[in-house]
Amino acid sequence: MAAQEAVDTVRDREIGVEQEHLDQVYRRLEEKIHEAEFLMNDAAQKGHVGTPGALAERDAQVFRAGVHLNRLNNEFEDFLFGRIDLLEGKDGVKGPDGAYTSVEPADDAIRADNTADIGETLHIGRIGVLDADYSPLVIDWRAPAAAPFYRSTPVEPGRVVRRRVIRSKGRRVLGVEDDLMRPELKASLGGAALPVIGDGALMAALGQARSHTMRDIVSSIQAEQDLVIRAPAASVTYVEGGPGTGKTAVALHRAAYLLYQDRRRYAGGILIVSPTPLLVSYTEGVLPSLGEEGQVAIRALGNLVDGAEADAYDEPAVSRVKGSSRMLAVLRKASRGALDRPDSPKLLRVVAFGRRLELEENELRRIRQNVLSGTAPVNLLRPRARRLLLDALYARSGAAGRHSDPELAAELRSSFDEDVSTEDSFLGFLDAWWPELAPRQVLDAMADEKRLGRWARRVLNPGEVRRVARSLRRPGLSVHDVALLDELHTLLGAPARPKRKREYDPLDQLTGLEELMPVREETQRERAERLAAERTEYAHVIVDEAQDLTPMQWRMVGRRGRHATWTIVGDPAQSSWSDPDEAAAARDEALGSRPRRRFELTVNYRNPAEIAELAAKVLALAMPGKESPRAVRSTGVEPRFVAVGKGGDLAGAVRSEAERLLAGVEGTVGVVVAMDRRAEAARWLDGLGDRVVALGSLEAKGLEYDATLVVSPAEIADESPAGLRVLYVALTRSTQALTVLSGERDLPDEAGVPDLLRD
Repeated sequence: MAAQEAVDTVRDREIGVEQEHLDQVYRRLEEKIHEAEFLMNDAAQKGHVGTPGALAERDAQVFRAGVHLNRLNNEFEDFLFGRIDLLEGKDGVKGPDGAYTSVEPADDAIRADNTADIGETLHIGRIGVLDADYSPLVIDWRAPAAAPFYRSTPVEPGRVVRRRVIRSKGRRVLGVEDDLMRPELKASLGGAALPVIGDGALMAALGQARSHTMRDIVSSIQAEQDLVIRAPAASVTYVEGGPGTGKTAVALHRAAYLLYQDRRRYAGGILIVSPTPLLVSYTEGVLPSLGEEGQVAIRALGNLVDGAEADAYDEPAVSRVKGSSRMLAVLRKASRGALDRPDSPKLLRVVAFGRRLELEENELRRIRQNVLSGTAPVNLLRPRARRLLLDALYARSGAAGRHSDPELAAELRSSFDEDVSTEDSFLGFLDAWWPELAPRQVLDAMADEKRLGRWARRVLNPGEVRRVARSLRRPGLSVHDVALLDELHTLLGAPARPKRKREYDPLDQLTGLEELMPVREETQRERAERLAAERTEYAHVIVDEAQDLTPMQWRMVGRRGRHATWTIVGDPAQSSWSDPDEAAAARDEALGSRPRRRFELTVNYRNPAEIAELAAKVLALAMPGKESPRAVRSTGVEPRFVAVGKGGDLAGAVRSEAERLLAGVEGTVGVVVAMDRRAEAARWLDGLGDRVVALGSLEAKGLEYDATLVVSPAEIADESPAGLRVLYVALTRSTQALTVLSGERDLPDEAGVPDLLRD
């Protein structure tokens, strides 16, 4: 526990350092706001002079001060996100933002004993802030001085020693996370050793190890990751790597690098897709700076569709059906069949030319079938349906043969259409007979087992129909339902959205501003929100944990990158989808004919060798012949095995082992269980604090913990056809310690080792 307290003290102290700086920045911002308010008031006073020149000067000053004040007020929250600590530069030249302009360190910046002093520290944020002496408190993220925050890598670090991501909310710093660009260097800041928090601390320990072999391994980690980060983005870049190779971090740094290298090219936006909300939270913590101006969107698969959020879970048998490309045929029939509702009108009756005209059920069915024979989205076929209804009614009226003159005939037909199409009876019928369908309406209709059975005939078997319909009747959406909604959105066609009214702005009432500022300046945050809402396609798409995407999810992601370049990150050995070949076909369809470039990350710097060797036994079962990444370190701590016999207290054993791990490691403990045990596992751990978390096997993907407790490997392996691969993922989440808790189904031996993990 003493070690834990020491780590917490360092982390808390560093958070306090950043909090102190943030407080100073806010004090300066308040001063600048007061200055802008003074300018506004001063400008208003000039209007009393009454001369045309004074009025023009006042209007111009009010405009400038108003824009400045508006910007300060709207960028006042959550705008500080980064920091870089740099070596002394080659020269002492400063730029307009108060930072030194030198890119490379001075020749004597690093001493012969591999030590150095930090020569400059820069904080990066949404806008630049100078103190009263014109020294930089915050560097604008678009300024040249901020470029090393995005461009620096361990292979080409420039002057950067440490890059820090700062997570804050409002005026409070929540956490910090460090990357070391020079892990082999012993740097000092203010006479004390430069503290390092997070993964950077591991790299520092590896880089400063006495063994030359260890330093060679660190160099190989840096080199292979840097190669991916800087790879050209003119095609599709595949990045494969096993657990602990840093795939996610590489993908995020690649996003930053590409965006800063060619901001104009990627003005169309970068989309980062993660498989779970938990991984999205981690992603946003690593590079929160990418959200400015709406250029980067970080989304979970369950949040890719506007207005939909996955909050339910499908059992594996249902997931396999919903994710399969077979669902495309079902959805096509459902999108058209949903028009035929039990309450749909069976008779159209109107009055025209003094006659009552009727279309009965058979005629209406024929017209609908005629309209639906095309391939256009259902909602976009409504005008054609309206036209064919009018054609049929006009034919019933007998007016078609009244005039031989084409002009008179056309005039009569136009008059008929205008009279009928404005009748309340016709409009009401059209709304009920051909309503504008929403994706959620069709999905709800699929919850009717009989209707779904008709639409899925010869596609799904009766058992699959029953399970899918039952899953759609429960509250909430699953991540697979979201992909179905997106497909339905394409099949139905998007309804037109009403234009939003601009919100009232008090500045509109200031005299003279109508000519100078007809519309108030849009803030960065408003622009980001607007672009996120309007954007449906992106210039670059990064897919994390790509091996888990189902065919239907690949179709959903593919629509957002029709003209994009791509970075695909994943590991086939960790795939939780049961049919990788089907998913690969859907992926290739989404990517089209773009050329492919492949990279492989081979070094596991997360797991100790003892844990990696145990996980490799499961990998050999899941994917015979597949090599696991080599671990860079050994702790001498072997995985612990515990067994609970028949009728034993599983809940008590889980809690006891979790407490043991909490006492033995300095950070977090992840307890991984089969998906259907998530709720009860959370109850077992209740009261143990925030350092321990219970999560289902599919939720562990991409996450890591200081220690991991894997409960009943057999239950996880038996969940689905991909269960062995999911178990492999669960066993590779720990950076320090692993405990495996077996139940009766695991067939443990006398030492508690389950059958799946024995040699």
